[in-house]
Amino acid sequence: MRYRLGSFLLLIYILVGLYVAWSHHYLTPTLLKQIAQALLAIFLWFLVLLGVDLHIGG
Repeated sequence: MRYRLGSFLLLIYILVGLYVAWSHHYLTPTLLKQIAQALLAIFLWFLVLLGVDLHIGG
């Protein structure tokens, strides 16, 4: 029970931090797109080696 409460509070803390960063323009749609592309390339690296384009929206 204590582990769940701690995890829930950590999730709330991260969500509030994301909101504050978004509202102060530290996070932008362009940055989020670049992060998503980087994560796709990291987790699907074998597709990159096969020549698949993992760029989002272009």
